Amino acid sequence: QVQLVESGGGSVQSGGSLTLSCEVSGLTFSQHCMGWFRQAPGKEREWVARINIDGRGTAYYAPSLQARFTASRDNAKNTSYLRMHNVKPEDTAIYYCAARAGWCSPSPMNFWGQGTQVTVAS
Repeated sequence: QVQLVESGGGSVQSGGSLTLSCEVSGLTFSQHCMGWFRQAPGKEREWVARINIDGRGTAYYAPSLQARFTASRDNAKNTSYLRMHNVKPEDTAIYYCAARAGWCSPSPMNFWGQGTQVTVAS
């Protein structure tokens, strides 16, 4: 059974930092593209970042977030991370991690976590 479990969400002040984690089990982690997505209240889910399986963990970001967010993976720990810096109230959302077999692409992800809430206070 594939499981993706996010953690690290919570409340943070505007301008602060937060790191989310996603622990994965039930699949070969190193052979799966990992992705981070978010859904703000009343809005559609949007892509945040993807981390490839190239051994270097090459990451791709939504252009508007690239300057403040850093995505990474630790294949030894079957865990992906999303580090958020200089957070803003508009970053308030439920953050989801997801996995897709093989190299990263815009194709839909295969597996999803349950999400973790991030709330940024102004």
